[in-house]
Amino acid sequence: MTLPGPEVLLYLALAIAVILIAIIVARPAVTATRGGKIFAFIALFILPILCAFGAASDHVERSKQTTFCLTCHIMELYGKSLTVDDPKYIPAAHFQNHRIPVDEACYTCHTDYALYGGVRAKLRGLRHIYIQYLGHPPAPDQIKLYTPYNNRECLHCHLGARSFESNAVHMAIMDSLKSNEMSCVTSGCHDTVHNIDSLSKVKFWSPVQ
Repeated sequence: MTLPGPEVLLYLALAIAVILIAIIVARPAVTATRGGKIFAFIALFILPILCAFGAASDHVERSKQTTFCLTCHIMELYGKSLTVDDPKYIPAAHFQNHRIPVDEACYTCHTDYALYGGVRAKLRGLRHIYIQYLGHPPAPDQIKLYTPYNNRECLHCHLGARSFESNAVHMAIMDSLKSNEMSCVTSGCHDTVHNIDSLSKVKFWSPVQ
């Protein structure tokens, strides 16, 4: 027997809340008794709060998807850069070789800049949504990181990997990498990232359908 998914349970709770509220509106006298007051409290407060929490949780999970990030027009070129046919492009190489989950590519590498991580990161993510729908989004080539890219996002996956730690150069500068004294993406080693300004000059890879 297959249990209903979280979305089904969410819609079921919402439907129950609507029905209970409709009963109270149609027959307000039911709240006169102690049982009626409990009934009203559940209908007007408990169920709506549970629905709101469930909806927010479901939305956060969906917003981890690469497709969600690329629904913003200004992210279109960044999404396109994931298919550049050149292994020097770090995001493209990771995306095309499944070094990261392709369906959560943006989230995996930029979790500290979106709706995840610390409180400040969540507020930044909400600000992004506000600017997208109510403000004036910047041009794609004007998008900048709030702070320099943290090596933590690279080491989260690569630290401990044989291919990474068998490299003598990596091991020689490991302390500098862990402390962010030397950046993985701006030190001249792996400094070709999205480079959206040069996309008109490169070839693109198309996965086999």
